[in-house]
Amino acid sequence: MLLPLFALSGLEGRLFVPLGAAYIVSILASLLVSITVTPALASFLLVKVPKLAHGDTPVLRALKRWQARVLEGAFRRPLLVVGGVAGAVALAAIGAVLLPRAFLPSFNEGTALVGMRFEPGIGLEQSQRLGLIAERLVMQVPEVVSVGRRTGRAELDPHAEGVHAAEIDVTLRASSRPREVVFAEIRERLAVLPASVVMGQPISHRIDHMLSGVRAALSLKVFGEDQEAARIVAQGLRARMQGIPGLVDINVEAQTLVPQVEIRVDPAAAALHGLTPQAVTAAVEALAGGRVLGALGEGARRTDVVLRLPEAERNADALRDLLVPTPYGLVPLWRLAEVVETTVTNEILRENGARRIVVYANSDGSRDMAALAADLARLVAEAAPPPGIRIVLDGTFRAQEAASRAIAILGAVSALLVLLVLWQRYRSVVLALIVLAVVPMGLVGAVAALWIAGQPLSVASMIGFVTLAGIAARNGILKVSHWINLALHEGETFGPGLVIRGTLERLAPVLMTALSAGLALVPLMIGAGEAGREILHPVAVTIFGGLVTATLFDAVLTPVLFLLFGRRPLERLIAARDAAAEAGALRPATTF
Repeated sequence: MLLPLFALSGLEGRLFVPLGAAYIVSILASLLVSITVTPALASFLLVKVPKLAHGDTPVLRALKRWQARVLEGAFRRPLLVVGGVAGAVALAAIGAVLLPRAFLPSFNEGTALVGMRFEPGIGLEQSQRLGLIAERLVMQVPEVVSVGRRTGRAELDPHAEGVHAAEIDVTLRASSRPREVVFAEIRERLAVLPASVVMGQPISHRIDHMLSGVRAALSLKVFGEDQEAARIVAQGLRARMQGIPGLVDINVEAQTLVPQVEIRVDPAAAALHGLTPQAVTAAVEALAGGRVLGALGEGARRTDVVLRLPEAERNADALRDLLVPTPYGLVPLWRLAEVVETTVTNEILRENGARRIVVYANSDGSRDMAALAADLARLVAEAAPPPGIRIVLDGTFRAQEAASRAIAILGAVSALLVLLVLWQRYRSVVLALIVLAVVPMGLVGAVAALWIAGQPLSVASMIGFVTLAGIAARNGILKVSHWINLALHEGETFGPGLVIRGTLERLAPVLMTALSAGLALVPLMIGAGEAGREILHPVAVTIFGGLVTATLFDAVLTPVLFLLFGRRPLERLIAARDAAAEAGALRPATTF
């Protein structure tokens, strides 16, 4: 049943494949121990133990009496039992559809990451001043312990940014207020600054960026070669997104028009003065942009010596009169080229070779991410962008949808493989289906547990469903195999007596299996809000809730199903045994 884990790719695969590998290795190790070490220890340690009268404990005797009375009542109304369980499973399926959706559970990193974007072109001094104001505003929030800020990113950084971009790392202390409320207060305090603010957490931001290329949970990507048209469309989308409840941090990528001096060289005029266009632009670049002439050494410190024009002369009017050296002497630049002031986009971002502008937003936690994505999908469908402009909805929900499809498809394949293994053992599709009937019963408790714990339907909870299916199926195997053994080797005839006896004799193993698995999950279910338990807590909640209902329903439904549909498969097994005995090919008895 854990096959889907190993087919997961991307981030979810990196997170959950080790879990599946650890589970399988543990199962194989326990199997090896049970067939080697356990019998050996029993032969050494139990041989000298005095024989004691075997009997059930008072608790087990009471449970068996209750189980017998329940089965007798269920056998009188089998259709009511089957219909009731089927109705509960149907309600659980509806509840699963209505659960909030998320790619991964919400992390509790104990920190916050505040991304701030000022207007492009802002100077470092002004950006530093506004950053200090932002730090003081954030420190006024009671839960904030300390702050640290980065302004801009170096040119060699993989995500180089100008000084108009700043990130504030905020350390938070534990508080009775929810994280969403604390984030909302930080947003409110920073709203007085002339900046766009995006709230998140360090790891969550990185995950969002890896999945969609944007440090936000939801994004509308506007593609088009006409940057001005794409910018107008992006601003219109931003205005319409303001009306969608549950969205916060709604911003457009900072792509604004900045002034630029453009030098258009006249090739004929340059040739007349003995220059090529490249030589003209190189001369202007050396003076306007700067040229390194050498370096000054002062101990271990070296400082470059750069020649360039003063700041006051690096404008269009001054550059027109710039003297350019030629073979015939110095010539003003206006004789060689046209110098004009224009405006251009401060930066052009591309994705898959196409120009893009992104409108991004986060959820405030009040609405399901899937519902927000549906609202944005309707907004995209209603938009009428000009020719050449394309709008794409993206975000972490795309990864959640892909992972859900993969788990669903491969989960069905795993179920078919399990069915094949059970058929190979019992030589009956009916008996195999009776064993697997306990799996949907676990869905009831799993969905109820997620609702009670307030957990969304994430990749982690779906992994819990898959693991639960494998654990729950063992109870059905214990009972069906024992009923067959009673009929084949102890002469029990098919009927309520056989089913009740087999169920009561397997009550203790079933309860021990369920209790052992359930108690092992308790540490993961405690302290759900603590950092580091976000991934495995939904898995534990799902399995624990499913084990409860699977064990309770299995105590009634599986015996009823065997009594309704198990006669003919059991008769075929008995006939096959008798035929083998008559042919003289009877081998040592096989135990199911």
